[in-house]
Amino acid sequence: MASFIKAMAGKAGPAVRKQALTLTNTAASRVRNLLDLRQRTYLRLGVKARGCNGLSYTLNYADEKGKFDELVEDRGVKILIDPKALMHVIGTKMDFINDPLRSEFVFMNPNSKGECGCGESFMTSTNKSSG
Repeated sequence: MASFIKAMAGKAGPAVRKQALTLTNTAASRVRNLLDLRQRTYLRLGVKARGCNGLSYTLNYADEKGKFDELVEDRGVKILIDPKALMHVIGTKMDFINDPLRSEFVFMNPNSKGECGCGESFMTSTNKSSG
């Protein structure tokens, strides 16, 4: 039995990890433009407790990667994910909307279990009990 388990473990190989964040072409273009304007290397994505549903996304410029930051390179731009935000944003797609009513980044987050009516905050199963 032990040899069977060893053989299967050898065939399985390393676990494939889901990318933490993906960007649409529009979002990548906007991030690239913002980073070039500010002459910065990274944009850092985080979450903070705020709003009706508990969490809100934050975006800040960064010059260097923190020790525990998750680095995502997608479509030629570099996004750092704050370690406290990582479990809330795994698998999220980031887009940028620019129309006559708004100009903003939007997040399609598969971990979101609810959003407030205005769209400013969201809830995941991880933060549901703390709100």
